[in-house]
Amino acid sequence: MSIYFYKTNEKYGCFSNFSKHGFELGGKYWPTSEHYFQAQKFYGTEFEEQVRLAASPMEAANMGRDRSLPLRSDWEKVKDDVMRKAVLTKFMFNNDARIILLSTGNEEIIEKTTNDYYWGCGNDETGKNMLGKILMETRDIIRDSI
Repeated sequence: MSIYFYKTNEKYGCFSNFSKHGFELGGKYWPTSEHYFQAQKFYGTEFEEQVRLAASPMEAANMGRDRSLPLRSDWEKVKDDVMRKAVLTKFMFNNDARIILLSTGNEEIIEKTTNDYYWGCGNDETGKNMLGKILMETRDIIRDSI
């Protein structure tokens, strides 16, 4: 059996990067893992802080996807590790979300998105599902640390 997630108001909504499970990382508070992830595209620039302070995760996502802003040159190499750090920190800081993640046992976790074939499974479920894979990695890390 697989566990699908996407919207924050659903049973496994805390798995979404848009869920309101903030955390501290790098000496700063991040309202969502989406804020952190998108801001890291502009690490060390004024835009990093602007994204961190975005009013919503959607606003942070839109800023992060704005190609008129200076995307860091190594982004494609570091993006998976940035996501790993954001997701692990989120679940370490938020006990309620951590309990839900651990409750999934060894089930496959899949981000059910129609338009993202990298982080999600895509419309036809042939996507890489990297966010789901990172959630499962995070689950194993947390389980092994208990």
